[in-house]
Amino acid sequence: QLQLVESGGGLVQPGGSLRLSCAASGMSLDDLVIGWFRQAPGKEREGVSCISTRDGRWYYTDSVKDRFTISRDNAKNTVYLEMNSLKPEDAAVYYCAAGVFGTSQDMCVIGTDIPSWGQGTQVTVSS
Repeated sequence: QLQLVESGGGLVQPGGSLRLSCAASGMSLDDLVIGWFRQAPGKEREGVSCISTRDGRWYYTDSVKDRFTISRDNAKNTVYLEMNSLKPEDAAVYYCAAGVFGTSQDMCVIGTDIPSWGQGTQVTVSS
């Protein structure tokens, strides 16, 4: 069974950076789509960025394009989310998720029937 553990969240000032990590264990991430979702208080869960290990294609929601970068370290079975130029509206609990989907966009935009989730890591953006 795939287990996902996030780390790297914390408090950062607006304009700052954080790197989230999602370490997978129990099985390989090969042929899966791995993504980052976030949920702020009172808001719906949002697909932030997803990457397909099958074709390497990634998806970003519009609000994070050119600021966030998703990447994968195959040797470490880990996926990262580099977040730059953070804004207060980026504050949320960030979750790592993985599943079998046709494309990275499918998982991030549809966002349902995702079998594997991490426990979440809090990102706070405040001065």
